[in-house]
Amino acid sequence: MPWKNHFDSLKKEFNAVKGELQSGINTLTSSLQQQPRPQQQPHYYPPSQQTPHHYPPPPPPQQPPAGAYAYWRPRFHQDTAVTAEWDAKMGNGPDGWGNQELQHYTALPQNTFHTPNGELILRAIADSQAPNSEQKYTSARLVGRQPLSRDRGSLTAVIRSPCAPGIWPAFWLLPQEPFSWPTDGEIDIAETWNGDGENHSCLHWGHHHEGDKHRVLGTRIPGLGARPVRYDLVWWDQPGGGGRLVWYIDGRPVMKAHIPPGTRPMREMTVLLNVAMGGNVCGGVRPQDGYYDMVVHALYATEEPELGGWAGFEHAWRSAPEGHGY
Repeated sequence: MPWKNHFDSLKKEFNAVKGELQSGINTLTSSLQQQPRPQQQPHYYPPSQQTPHHYPPPPPPQQPPAGAYAYWRPRFHQDTAVTAEWDAKMGNGPDGWGNQELQHYTALPQNTFHTPNGELILRAIADSQAPNSEQKYTSARLVGRQPLSRDRGSLTAVIRSPCAPGIWPAFWLLPQEPFSWPTDGEIDIAETWNGDGENHSCLHWGHHHEGDKHRVLGTRIPGLGARPVRYDLVWWDQPGGGGRLVWYIDGRPVMKAHIPPGTRPMREMTVLLNVAMGGNVCGGVRPQDGYYDMVVHALYATEEPELGGWAGFEHAWRSAPEGHGY
């Protein structure tokens, strides 16, 4: 029948076109397989974009929640110079900042800058092949110009910290300069070293051989380095003694300690952010070449703790473990 002949003719044409298309796909696939694949950077530690499914990351707040009065919140604006609100420490310090550290701190835009998303970046760069020794390991160390200025309050930061061998990021407090270290006091809120995946909450007011003048406690953080983590420090400083501190991670109290007599008042403490490399804390391990970012999503100080107010602080004080000495 005429319609059957026409149908057979169309079927033959379709099969011919299909064959030509499949032949082209096979040729293209073979060509792509023969081309060399681009090599991944062997010594680069980018922040992971994957978060383990067994815990939800806290949303990184850009502003304090409604009702919380932030008396200090540095601006993370791309059109604002980082040094507008921070003093940038420079160089390698005496004896590698006292710890045989490798990095030379700079105020250069490749080491610290603001992003279009309103974040502060501290970038440590390892380039062991650089001809100049001061360029082999560069990083940033920032000191806030605004002291805590209150006898009681809360300091909050949401930070994604680099976690890799030879890397030591820190969010901590020291007294306003000039001061006597370490007897005037040092408070470490967020620090991890050598890729150990553990946060070290610390209070120091003496030298390392004075083991009773330290309070330390480690907290394992799942996915540290792969996600933002919220850190809070709440202080209640009573002139003449009796002051108290509570450290929180992701809203959970992880350590408490009494403020030692003789240390500088909390109102005189200033905020520090830095990423160190190598040194004694990292056991002499040198980072592999590449760059390592500390991403500060949010940072602010309030006069009252967000986590349940002062009643919540009292509950945390009763439930939190106490730090131990060396």
